[in-house]
Parts: sequence; C-alpha cells; structure tokens
Amino acid sequence: MIAKINQHKNQITWISGTLIIAAILSKLFHLSGLSNSFLIIATVIAIVPIAIKAWQAMIMRTFSIELLVFIAVIGAVFIQEYTESAVVTFLFLLGDYLEARTLEKTRSSLKELVDMAPQEAILLHADGSREEIDIDLVEEGNRLVVLPGGKIPVDGRIVKGHALINEAAITGESITANKAENDRVYSGSILDNGYIEIIAEKVGEDTTFAKIIELVEEAQESKSSAERFLDRFANYYTPAVVILSLFVFAFTRDLHLAITFLVIACPGALVIGAPVSAVAGIGNGAKNGVLIKGGDIMEKFAKVDTLVFDKTGTLTKGKPTVTDFHNLTSMPTRKLLALIAKAETISEHHLGQTIVKEAEKNGIDLSRFQITESEAIKGNGITATVDGYSIVAGNRKLMNGKGIKINSGASLYAIEREKAGNTAIFIGINGELAAIISIADQIRDDAKAALADMRANGVKRIIMLTGDNRHTAEAVANELGMDEFHAELLPNEKVEYVKKLKDQGAIVAMAGDGINDAPAIATADIGLAMGEGGTDVSMETADVVLMADKLSQYAHAFALSKATIRNMRQNIFIALAVVVILLLGVLADQVHLAGGMFIHEGSVLVVILNAMRLIGFKTKIASEAGKTDGRQREKLVA
Repeated sequence: MIAKINQHKNQITWISGTLIIAAILSKLFHLSGLSNSFLIIATVIAIVPIAIKAWQAMIMRTFSIELLVFIAVIGAVFIQEYTESAVVTFLFLLGDYLEARTLEKTRSSLKELVDMAPQEAILLHADGSREEIDIDLVEEGNRLVVLPGGKIPVDGRIVKGHALINEAAITGESITANKAENDRVYSGSILDNGYIEIIAEKVGEDTTFAKIIELVEEAQESKSSAERFLDRFANYYTPAVVILSLFVFAFTRDLHLAITFLVIACPGALVIGAPVSAVAGIGNGAKNGVLIKGGDIMEKFAKVDTLVFDKTGTLTKGKPTVTDFHNLTSMPTRKLLALIAKAETISEHHLGQTIVKEAEKNGIDLSRFQITESEAIKGNGITATVDGYSIVAGNRKLMNGKGIKINSGASLYAIEREKAGNTAIFIGINGELAAIISIADQIRDDAKAALADMRANGVKRIIMLTGDNRHTAEAVANELGMDEFHAELLPNEKVEYVKKLKDQGAIVAMAGDGINDAPAIATADIGLAMGEGGTDVSMETADVVLMADKLSQYAHAFALSKATIRNMRQNIFIALAVVVILLLGVLADQVHLAGGMFIHEGSVLVVILNAMRLIGFKTKIASEAGKTDGRQREKLVA
C-alpha cells in the first residue's frame, strides 16, 4: 500500500492542485460549503504521502521536515484554516516533485554514461559466421566484430583491422583515436569509421566503462563534511523548531502564528543545498573525463596548496622513444638489443617497455630467447639471465650496487645525453658495462598552461619527484617553471618526501601514473592518477582519476572542486537567509502560512538551480583544449 502511494505521489499532487482550483472557483460563486469540502479533501489526499514519510523517519529515530509539515497541517485543520492546510500540503508535494526533477538533471552526466553502455555484441564464430548476442553472454577470449557506428562491447585487443574510435565515454575527449592491430580498446567507445575484430579481455563489471559508472555512482552517494554536518544539524534542528513553536504559542496564545512558525522554519533548502552541489560537481567531472570520488574528496581537493608530480607519464606524454643506442662491446648491436629487450619484458616501467618496442620495431623475435632468472628492482632497473648472459639494466645506482664500473668516457657521454633531455639507461653484460641506451620523452603539450592555471587558482608550490637522473629532471623542471625538483628517488623516498610536506602543514595533491607511484598517491591528502583508460591500480588507489591523461583535465578538476565548494556555501547562505527573513516576517505578522510556504519551496528550487550551474562549468584551459581537439578531429576526418 505504502509503495503504491509513493509510486503515485505525482498524481496525488496534481489531484490536490485540481481540488484547490475547484475550491477557488466554488468560492467565486459563493459556494463556501462546497469550497471547504474541496479544500478538506485536497488536504486529506495530500497529507497521506507526507504522513508516511514522517512516520518512516520516526521509526528510524530521526525528525524529518515532513513531521513539521504534518504537525502544522493538523493544527491548521484544527483551527479550520482549510485553505492554508490544503495549499501547504500541495506546495510541499509540488516542491518535492520539482526538486526530484531538477535533481535528476544534476545527475544527467551519470544517466548519459549509463545510456552509453553497450547492450549487444557481435560474436565471430570459428567458421566465420556472426551471431548477435546479449552483452551479458560475452566471455573472456571471445572474438568479436565491431562495425562502423557500433559500440565496442568489452575491453579488449584488436586482432584485425583498423578504425577511428570515439573514446569520449571513457576519456571525456571528443577527438577520435586511430587504432590498429594490438591496440587496446574499451567498452563504451564508438567506432566512427573502419572495421575491427577484437579479443575480449575484460567483460561485464570488470570493464573500464563499468568501473567508471560504479565509481561515479559511489561518488555521488558519498558525502562531504558539510553534508554530514547538515544531516546532524537537521536531526537536532527539527525538534528544536517544534519546541520553539510551542514557546511562540505559550507567549502569544496564537495557534495560527505557532503553526506558521513551525512550517516556515523547515530547513528544506538547507538540507538539499550541499548534496545537490556535490552531485552536480561530480557529474560535471565525469562528463569531462575526471572521476572525483565523492563530496569529501571535492572538499579536500579545493584546499590543496601544494602539487607534487611524477615526471614520466605524468608531466611527460609517457610515450618515450629510443634516440640512441651506444654499443660499447664487439657484440652485434642487433643481438645485444635482443638480449636487453628480452630482459626488459619483465618490467612494467615505461622505459623498459620502450626498449621492448624498439626491438619489435626492428623485427626481432623475442620469443626465440629465454629468461631463466629475473628480478625487477623498483626505482633502479632490472636484472635477468637471458640465454646464459647475465644482464643488468638500469641507473647508476644499480650499476654501482652490482659492481659494474662506468668509466669516465661513458659517464661523460651519458651526462651529455641527459643534459639534452634524454634518460640514459646503463646496460651491464656479465659484469661489464656493455651499452648506454638514450630514451627521450616529450613534455605534455598542455602542461605549462595547466600548471599556470592551477597557480592562478591558489596553488603555492609545484614540485617534481622522479626516479630519473638529475640532468633530465632539471631540464623538465626548468621548462615547466617548477618550484622544486628531486631526482633519482625510489618509490619509498617519494613517500617520505610527501610525508615531510604534510608535516610542514602543506595540503598535498600527488599525481602519478598509478602504478610505481601508488604508495605516494595513497600517502598524499589527494591522490591523482594519470591512467589512460583507467588502470585498475589508478582507479583503486587515487582519489581523482584523469581518464585522458591530460593535465588540462587536472586544472579543470582543481577549478571545479573550488567552484563546487563555493556553490555549496552559496546554497547554505541562501537557505539560512531565507529562513531567517521568513521567521522575522512571521513574528512581525507580515508573512502568513501559505505565502511563507510558497517562498520556502521557492528557496529550495533556487538552491537547486544554483547548483545546476555547475553542470555547464568549464574552465578556460578546458575550453581551449576542446578547440584544439576539434581542429585535430577535422584533420583526421579530412
């Protein structure tokens, strides 16, 4: 029964409104008895859903706004103020309806995401035949076909074909990505042009797209400290209002005034003001490829005054290339590269994977070589035995630790390469220095503008912590105007530095690639992961995830957090100001029950509409990035 009443609450609202109109018309024709009948019926119909919510709240030992309205309406009926009892109940239900509709709009970004979720997939059988199946039936290892205009149903790897793919649902970026064999694709992306066959690697709730939806849902349900305080405040405020209204009646002996005081003091706008701002802000972030995990994260993020960055894959593009291979042995360069690359297959680091890609680019079949022993040494490099050769690949610390001498000539050569912006990887074979591989990465195009934007928004210090060598780190730090940089750090040393900053009173946001930097990200006040497509580690560890690996998204997220908290404060001020003004008006006998309720419900809508401004919030740097993407997209289409 209760469920049915709640289900038809909108219809109850309109029936109540119709009866009130009928009552007004009856009064115009001097049919007072009929008019009062319509008003009483309207009151009884409309009070039912309000009474249910008040009762449910009391069972949970909380005092809700509905309880105040219920008491006031019963009092109005008792003193035969049928017009006010009917109008108050109608306005309350109408406000509830409009509030739900506008709240739905603030959650539109999440709804858009959910609507983008693929429902079907085209399964390719071994005999070449195709079958359209429900997305829930897709299993890991299935070979799927994606046609032009189709949604990619799962996370997977392309095994045939090439295409232009719109990954806006994942990254927030409108520019299409050019994908070919061996490239990864993500569920929810749309194939604009081309044809691909993919092998399903992550399906169902394990896909990146499903995790994004889950994270945004959880974030919109989580509460900031302001929201939690307001929840507690409402629990004490409501019974306090009842007591105050009793005092008003005791001093004035005016039941009508006490009832009016009771209704006008409802903290509706105050309770809804902060949550709706948080929901709208988080929704804006999701729409722009930024996952902010809750109102509490938003609140803390807005207070950040110190930014700490990893270098590789964060300030730089994370797509390094081998710029020089300096062979110091008589072994053929191709064989030496093959041995090193095979050893580096155990590494997750960008630099190690770059050497593997260089070997593959040169047509070297790494499957012909065999690793018998291997170890990845975080922050230093790797050791491995490949086809009987003992290989050490890494930085100077690792070479010193393994007793491999770097002569003055090799050292000078490496320093020259580092000053030119390269990372020098030292290679030892069987205890002797065998090669120096130079690898260079480009600084992100939007890095300088993004950092400048965040400084303008209140950031006081920007620091780079990197495991790379001092010369390369210095070149990047000078290019970007960093306040400080610290090089050749191990992951635990980054953690210690973040702790030191926090001990000094700084509110720290740490940005990294979400894998090697996970400990430092977890230690910072705000952990931010640069993980294209959202790696599992980045999503779990970080408070904020940038889906497109763009620092302009970081600047947008920082400005958005400040705008959201500012919006919350505006809403709280509006709500309090309206309540105070109305209560003074009631005590001065200038505000009456129906009119006060109308203004009260209007204040609820004002705070919601104010929060909805956040849905369209856009920073200048994000707008500029969007224009750049648009030009790039036009070039691709052309």
